Amino acid sequence: MLLNDRSSSVALCPLRYQFATVRGDSYDDNWLVIDGTVMTPEGSWSFADPCLLTDEARQVSAWLRAVAAGTVDVTEPDAEGELSPDTWFIEPVVAFSLADRSEGGTAVVRIHLSLEAAPPWQRGEDGADIYQYVVEIRLDAAALLHAADQWDLSLASLPAR
Repeated sequence: MLLNDRSSSVALCPLRYQFATVRGDSYDDNWLVIDGTVMTPEGSWSFADPCLLTDEARQVSAWLRAVAAGTVDVTEPDAEGELSPDTWFIEPVVAFSLADRSEGGTAVVRIHLSLEAAPPWQRGEDGADIYQYVVEIRLDAAALLHAADQWDLSLASLPAR
């Protein structure tokens, strides 16, 4: 799945299960390694981390479709200026929120990148706040739906086990 505009891009792709063999544990059996490549005006980096469960991964395309349909509310920073994603997962590595929506149906999506997905210049910093590094990407409804379809296709070979 590629989310991109003129200034930034985030490509996410489920690569494989974290553990090739089924262990009989509903969590361990269903962790997916997610590959990410990020390009921003600040720099570019990549990561690969077991950060989504199979059922969580399926929530990503549902959220993108809801943004395209206009049913997701914009998430503003709190009184202290902190950002909270509206779609987050057990591992706080990747999360999503809606930064803005225009009358023409264009949405500004925030991809929150923390811990292993954070830019290299922030990894390991003391006090690096979870969910506070974001890449904002402006997308129209067609691009959001295309990204959701891409994501679903990439998950087709990785069902819940």
